[in-house]
Amino acid sequence: MNEQKVVKPIALIKTGCTIAKIKPQHGDFEDWFAEGMGIPDLLQVDVFRHSLLPAAEKLSGIVITGSAAMVSAREAWSERCAEWLQRAVQTGVPVLGVCYGHQLLAHALGGLVGPNPAGRQIGTVTARLTGASDGDDLLGQIPRSFAVQASHSEAVLELPPGAQRLAVSPLDDNFVIRFAESVWGLQFHPEFSASVMSEYVRNRSDVLREEGLSPTQVLNNITDTEDAKSILRKFAELIAHNSKTYGG
Repeated sequence: MNEQKVVKPIALIKTGCTIAKIKPQHGDFEDWFAEGMGIPDLLQVDVFRHSLLPAAEKLSGIVITGSAAMVSAREAWSERCAEWLQRAVQTGVPVLGVCYGHQLLAHALGGLVGPNPAGRQIGTVTARLTGASDGDDLLGQIPRSFAVQASHSEAVLELPPGAQRLAVSPLDDNFVIRFAESVWGLQFHPEFSASVMSEYVRNRSDVLREEGLSPTQVLNNITDTEDAKSILRKFAELIAHNSKTYGG
């Protein structure tokens, strides 16, 4: 792969792990983000295991992963991370939150996160860009409508002050958010492959049936999501450009 070179490390703030059963074959979040961004040496911070958070000023970028936890549970490690993110955003460092990370950013910056009234969203779904995405540094080259992998039951219910909605999905009005000039949240998983998405559906099939969803139908609709994957590489490029421009 073509690796992006940066001076300061990029922190991968890990808020949980993938499903234990799929780790031996597919790896974990850190593997998928490293591959997707083309940066094998991400600075992994297991915040859910109470690892110390680094000074944001010493980072060139921040990525916050997904989690099986719920932001609305207000766990101590999560609240500590939210306070850290609030300060980190003020430094101007580029930040990308994914799923739980997306919601945690919204919570940290004054938005409202809770159970999605529309219910669980899982599998390959369609994201549609809003007019606010025109010229956006991260999404400017993405088609107006593109396929993504999703797995969540909570959502950002109210935007923080100053945030802009960049994309919607069938069950989520705040699917992509720009929180600040170089701070974005994605409710979907650009790091998921179609095979990983399928494993999530299989491992949660009982819960899906209880909620009135058809695991078979969801599985049959899973496809590759290359446009979504490209967002990770674009974010890495933005970090590299920012570091070069501002001497990071």
